[in-house]
Amino acid sequence: MPDADRPDQTVPEVLAAAVSALGGQEREGQVAMAEAVAAAMSDGRHLLVQAGTGTGKSLGYLVPSLLHGERVVVATATLALQHQLVERDLPRLAEAVKGVPGVDTSYAVLKGRSNYACLHRVREGVPDDQGALVKMPEGSLGAKVLELRSWVEQEAEDGGTGERDHAPRHTDREWRQVSVNHRECLGAAKCPFGQECFAELARERAHKSHLVVTNHSLLAIDAIEGVPMIPDYDVVVIDEAHELTARVTQAATDELWAAEVERAARRSQRYVDGSEADDLADAADALRGAIGDATPGRFERVPDDLADALALVRDAARACFSAYPKADGGEKGGDADAGRTQARGAVQEVFATAERMAAGSDADVLWLSEGTDRIPPRLCVAPLQVWGTMRDKLLTDKTVVMTSATLMLGGDFGNLASSVGLKPSERVLEGAPASASASGASDSKGTALPWRGVDVGSPFDYGRQGILYVARHLPPPGRDGLGPAQLDEIVELVDAAEGRTLGLFSSRRAAETAAEAVRERLPHLTTLAQGDAQLPELAKQFVEDPHTCLFGTLSLWQGLDVPGETCQLVLIDRIPFPRPDDPLMSARQKAADKAGGNGFMQVAATHAALLLAQGAGRLIRTTTDRGVVAVLDPRLATARYGGFLKSSLPPMWTTTDPAVVRKALSRLAADPS
Repeated sequence: MPDADRPDQTVPEVLAAAVSALGGQEREGQVAMAEAVAAAMSDGRHLLVQAGTGTGKSLGYLVPSLLHGERVVVATATLALQHQLVERDLPRLAEAVKGVPGVDTSYAVLKGRSNYACLHRVREGVPDDQGALVKMPEGSLGAKVLELRSWVEQEAEDGGTGERDHAPRHTDREWRQVSVNHRECLGAAKCPFGQECFAELARERAHKSHLVVTNHSLLAIDAIEGVPMIPDYDVVVIDEAHELTARVTQAATDELWAAEVERAARRSQRYVDGSEADDLADAADALRGAIGDATPGRFERVPDDLADALALVRDAARACFSAYPKADGGEKGGDADAGRTQARGAVQEVFATAERMAAGSDADVLWLSEGTDRIPPRLCVAPLQVWGTMRDKLLTDKTVVMTSATLMLGGDFGNLASSVGLKPSERVLEGAPASASASGASDSKGTALPWRGVDVGSPFDYGRQGILYVARHLPPPGRDGLGPAQLDEIVELVDAAEGRTLGLFSSRRAAETAAEAVRERLPHLTTLAQGDAQLPELAKQFVEDPHTCLFGTLSLWQGLDVPGETCQLVLIDRIPFPRPDDPLMSARQKAADKAGGNGFMQVAATHAALLLAQGAGRLIRTTTDRGVVAVLDPRLATARYGGFLKSSLPPMWTTTDPAVVRKALSRLAADPS
């Protein structure tokens, strides 16, 4: 947008108008954040913004994004936040600022292709193992698939988006019957339904919009893997940025198992005249045997049999892929065309993954997963690090704003900045109310990547609203799970709180053990354990009855928002270090040690600090919330790394006295208001 077309109002003025129109109150931290984001966009300097819960960070970056002259991409980690932005925040913000001249309020949401229903698959059928398109019989996956197909047709008739989030309740397997991935897609030019395609229409809307909302994974595929998915942009705002490294790693992780290779071979037999499909099937058998002989876990050195099997799969898949005939020029999008495209795409995927695994690159980590009754063992490969690629492919080309409630680990931005490719080189303090550091980084070519870190604080008075209790008197946690002393402590704390407890545990077994103990010894309370029902149903029960406990694992640490008296005690059973046998974390820790760093602090302690901060953040969600975060791991008080971990947590009043905590919880239970 030329300068002459820019709105006359400043970012604080537009923000104030938006907050007023939405019935909110101006927050000092929100204004500071909006101004910092606007400055970063204007100067082209990367920005890290820590904005505590309750700051209103969505408006803090959406307002300057709308006022910026070029297209801005907003990337989130979770579907919940994406839904909040598109369904609530952006429509209300657009309405609030529609009278501001020169502001382009157009926006669109863009997801990966498999998140949209495929009209071709719904109308023409689903490929069988031979690649032929067949109609799905009613009883094969039940009435749910038929319900999904009816919903898809209604979406097409009504001009809907065909997004998975809007579909009737379903499983992953059911959704695969009405969707395709990018390799299976015929392409708009060849598909008879290309003009109606939900994914293509979403891309068109994105190209016409000033602001595009997407997710971390699609951002990684677009910017890092070089698969163009998002229209041209200069600035990206990454919300929930504490999850960025994990999401990028996830997007760059590939899996391979014998049944997948075998299925690709069977589907190819319809289209490949020579022996190439049979050779691929033989390679699948070799891979199955090699996997069966291998020990689950990370491979320091790939066993010879497995290396040979991977090379065999790679070569057979390459030959099979090359043996596919070119399209015969028949009717556009016919059954043979679709079946061939999707079968060939399956072979291409097998080849790409096997080639990567067979290469044995030092930049990758290869491991064999444990099998279960339902899921066979599979080979997995993931990048050892993602910061170099992010630096070279994203940070050198775009202006990046990263924000979250937990970016300062150990009281500093350096750990997270380094993990995404921003290397600290110098540091200066800037004025209150925000604490900040300015630093520089260089890409692989030596180009400086200047960045700034800003902590805009929180509207909460953590010192008055919350207590951090560390059970220093307990024995250190053992490998066998919760012992009698930990269970006694849990029961006593829950009893004092009269329920109102969110228990965050390091394993499903620990959560279930604690739930069983509380049910047995405090039967007058309602105790729920993750797995008893779907998480939304458990959360609903937890909110409706204050005298309830909810115990669970990782998805509760980060994904639950329960303000009010429902949650006045957050229990954390142990410091959430990664498991010693975690293949990727152990490899990263070893690489850091080898490079002369401290792998434990750089990898394990940083991982634990992030999860602890996220878990503790479940307690105080509004300015009126009060309660206790109880950590039953004495190492938080006794170990040398304890100070690093505690400095990553909200600044609550801290004690190690169990009697003090029980009295505080009893007072809260008696007067929860």
